[in-house]
Amino acid sequence: MSRRRRAVAFAVLAILAAFVAAMIANGYGSSVIRGYGPLRPVVVLTRALRPPRPLGPEQLAEALAVRRIPERFVPPGALASPAAALGLVPAMPLPAGSYLLAGQLRPPKPHRAAISVLGKRRPVQIAVSGAEALLATGRPVSGAKVDVVVTTEPAGAGRGRTYIAAAGVPLLALGPGEEGPVPGGASVATLGLTRRQALRLIEAESFARKLTLLPVG
Repeated sequence: MSRRRRAVAFAVLAILAAFVAAMIANGYGSSVIRGYGPLRPVVVLTRALRPPRPLGPEQLAEALAVRRIPERFVPPGALASPAAALGLVPAMPLPAGSYLLAGQLRPPKPHRAAISVLGKRRPVQIAVSGAEALLATGRPVSGAKVDVVVTTEPAGAGRGRTYIAAAGVPLLALGPGEEGPVPGGASVATLGLTRRQALRLIEAESFARKLTLLPVG
């Protein structure tokens, strides 16, 4: 056999070997998926986190990353997106390399300075939407002034109504809603409200499509 024919034969054998290896790897991957479930995104700490500092956009970018692991190995309560941790506080020291769980985070406590501005107002918790926009500014939310905007459901063929139900009220705290820290989910805002404002917003929660916070200034 000539040198050229030997080279061609070796090339063909190499291609066949690569093809067989790919088939084996593909079969192994399929068996892993069947045995352990599809891959799911989970948030992993690339740097250690400590309380009591709330997690802002910079901390999310520097200390959190997303990995994909088989569904069977995803721990209960594991976050699927770093955005779900925005504005929350680690409840304990969290080591690098660990998964980030919803139970390891808590809403920030209202500052005394924020509570002192209440006067005749009282702290009231209201479910709101779009709170991520406030947290994404990187500024402390406790003590900020906000407008509470109510958007109602459409009546018949008409349009829904949008109006400011409470203007310039102090925001004392902002945390996850009943579904926990999930991206796009409802948040719970603790607002300093007069009795009249509180009754108006509590009533709006029962019929409105959503309540939105808009920063003042």
